[in-house]
Amino acid sequence: MLVDIQRIEMGQLACWRLRRGEQELLVAEQGAQLLAYHQGEAQPVIWLSEQATFERGQPVRGGIPVCWPWFGDLMRNPQAIREQHADAGEAPFHGLVRAIDWQLAASHCEADAAVIEFRCAQAASGELPGWPHKVEASLRIRLDEALQVSLTSHNLDDHPVTISQALHSYLAIDDIHQARVAGLEERPYVDTLDDWQNHEQRGELRFTGETDRIYLQLPDTLRLIDGAAQRSIELGSEGSASAILWNPWIDKARRLSQFAEDAWQRMLCIETANVLDDARTLAPGERHTLSVRFLARTSA
Repeated sequence: MLVDIQRIEMGQLACWRLRRGEQELLVAEQGAQLLAYHQGEAQPVIWLSEQATFERGQPVRGGIPVCWPWFGDLMRNPQAIREQHADAGEAPFHGLVRAIDWQLAASHCEADAAVIEFRCAQAASGELPGWPHKVEASLRIRLDEALQVSLTSHNLDDHPVTISQALHSYLAIDDIHQARVAGLEERPYVDTLDDWQNHEQRGELRFTGETDRIYLQLPDTLRLIDGAAQRSIELGSEGSASAILWNPWIDKARRLSQFAEDAWQRMLCIETANVLDDARTLAPGERHTLSVRFLARTSA
């Protein structure tokens, strides 16, 4: 099995391309953001916007952005997380690490797998703006027959630190109208489009409009069934009991940057996370790893 790891440039961004046989993925040093992943001529597993720009200081639309040390609006996070930031009013959505460069820590081959690891030095040294806590954030990507992405937080400080986080995964599909998600049944969720009200999922989730939900108390495995493509994508998680499911639908898609007006039909975000009641408090010296493994299968 041919395994290859190369450094390349995409626009203004330094990136790394990993190949394993017919599989290929691309990851940027900025934000340690996995940009794209596909298997030969098959439809991509990870979606990257056709209008994506690769500019320094700007997150790229698509791929798997890393949301850390909080997810979403800081003011919607638990109090312990809000109090750790010096000025919550100036806190950007989805944390502080998406638009800064992470350092390459390792790249190597393991048996038939390609592995690459990144480290956020500013987080480890307590130099993130408004967030002076020494928590090392590292991202490990392993490509074998599947794709595994693992985000580890290691508290290097002398006091507890509470984080929320997500691997904001954009998944590629043929048609959102024929997509559904299994594994959410009877699980509680917060509907952010319904004034953050609590609900319980009835049956598999199907999509008929804009969706922005935070699911809690989840099992280790979710399955995205892409009926139009006759394919499923299994997401196996570790260190997580929550996920965000998001699709902008028609109106919001028109307002998004780096996003074609009809792109909402070809993507769905299933974001493996630690949010709300699933946020994690790390004692001094403690580590936590949030991990998700993507495995695409063709259905009959």
